[in-house]
Amino acid sequence: MNNDLPTGAVALVAKPLTSQAFTPYGIAIEAPAVEGRPINGGNARRFDLLDDLRLDAEGGRPMLALFRAQARRFPHEVSEMERHALGSQTFVPLGDRRFVIVVARAGEAPTSAKQLAAFVTDGRQGVVLAPGTWHHALLAVDAGDFVVIERAGGGVDCDICLLRQSGSVRL
Repeated sequence: MNNDLPTGAVALVAKPLTSQAFTPYGIAIEAPAVEGRPINGGNARRFDLLDDLRLDAEGGRPMLALFRAQARRFPHEVSEMERHALGSQTFVPLGDRRFVIVVARAGEAPTSAKQLAAFVTDGRQGVVLAPGTWHHALLAVDAGDFVVIERAGGGVDCDICLLRQSGSVRL
């Protein structure tokens, strides 16, 4: 792993993802500690995780997609962020796949990596980004497939901003 930062880059150390730390940006998804309720004649347990994904703004509808991600190298330079103002965006790994999520609060576009936070999942966690949350594109630590639930609708719901001061994400 290369420890050199690009000139002027801010070091971002990815912290373990926890529900409490991720609250300003959305919801962390993980298997609950409760037993769930039995279904299918007792052969399975159901855990209702979320029922309020916001995907219907301006005539939008839910879309289920599969992203097949290549593993990234770390440290990884972060120089641009994106947001989806009209809907939430959910990432859930299929299998044991870690990923890093780099985020900034909804609102004005971030200008510096000093305004960002980075989290690394344990491979079994997912995230729901709240509408308007600035985030970097998927940064897979482990290559593989990810289910993505997001808003589909007329027009493009993706704003992009370039950071004046980039960052370098480390694990």
